[in-house]
Amino acid sequence: MKAVSDKISVTLKKVVHKKSLRLLLYFKYDDVILKLIRSLSGATWSRTLRCWHLPFTDDNLRKVKHVLGPKVNLVIDNSVKDNSIVLKNVLPKKQVLTATQKDFIKAYKKYLYGLRLSDSTVHTYSSFVMDFVSYNTDKALSDLTNRDVEKFVEDVVVVRSLSISTHRQIVSALKHFAAFVPDCKIEGLALKRPYKSTILPTVLSKEEVIDLLRYTRNLKHRAVLALIYSAGLRISELLSLKLEAIDIDRRQVIVRNSKHRKDRHVILAQSFLPLLNNYLQTYNPQVYFVEGKTGKPYAAESIRGFLRRSCKLAGITKRVTPHTLRHSYATHLLENGTDIRYIQELLGHARPETTMIYTHVSKMDLLRIESPLDVALKDIMKADKNDKKVLLSRNLNR
Repeated sequence: MKAVSDKISVTLKKVVHKKSLRLLLYFKYDDVILKLIRSLSGATWSRTLRCWHLPFTDDNLRKVKHVLGPKVNLVIDNSVKDNSIVLKNVLPKKQVLTATQKDFIKAYKKYLYGLRLSDSTVHTYSSFVMDFVSYNTDKALSDLTNRDVEKFVEDVVVVRSLSISTHRQIVSALKHFAAFVPDCKIEGLALKRPYKSTILPTVLSKEEVIDLLRYTRNLKHRAVLALIYSAGLRISELLSLKLEAIDIDRRQVIVRNSKHRKDRHVILAQSFLPLLNNYLQTYNPQVYFVEGKTGKPYAAESIRGFLRRSCKLAGITKRVTPHTLRHSYATHLLENGTDIRYIQELLGHARPETTMIYTHVSKMDLLRIESPLDVALKDIMKADKNDKKVLLSRNLNR
């Protein structure tokens, strides 16, 4: 093993990563140091952190100092000595609430239902508030302040790596919490939601959609995916869709009490009707378009499961969810020349701004734009009469 000349620095740092304390090792690449680190039990490389790390324990810290100390210049980050970086801030998956806290959560749910919020919203908000109350279990509700909300975000939301959309929902839940507990010192108006992430939706090409349906061998599964795509349904709308809402003669489906408590009509594709009739005669559902074994609504996770399998069989490597089919439906309508106002109506969007996202992923106008590279090559060919075609794959130097 070669000797290390001019000792390289290795910085040790302590962080909470994936709900556990980790000791991070940062250093400039060196074969000898890498071999020493690999000799440490439990040392692994993290693509996310871009460094080697192992569980943070006093024993592991001593081992690192013993193995690396004589060979390198160890730099101990202040976080290693910071005892405030502990796991007590990471909430367990199952909350243990007192009887008083349970009564409070029940009352909070009743308050949310009084605001006529949906079952899904009530469940989500009460779950977040349950986490918040459990996090501040050593404080009375009346003593909670905006700083307690900030600490909850810092220690729980960030540590759990929750998404921006979930963070926004938590703030909404705590705004309702502040209104429900007027004695507390949380100023609801002062709570700020993080800005929304502007992420373009994943969209399948028309060819990929057809491949997906062809590789879905189960008749029931194929009918489900075909209806989601051909009508642009949300998965919740498909699961709650009753047979009485399907009008085959008029080729229409009535989507009732959807998001924002809106009803709307969507179109049944002419090409979907033979598949629909075949499915209905084969499976004979009684109440819902798609039913489980006991006649109850189908499970969303089952749809996600067979969709993943069909994508694998079709060779589709994109991350596809049932909502991807809805995104594809809207984008393909736009590319086919359908007016954006009709698309908004078909999708059931409350605001046109929501529908406008599809203008960013549509190829209808983008394909008409010529790249400057194509224009430059065309200009060269026009100027050089002897060279009929200029190819980048060929060396242009003669």
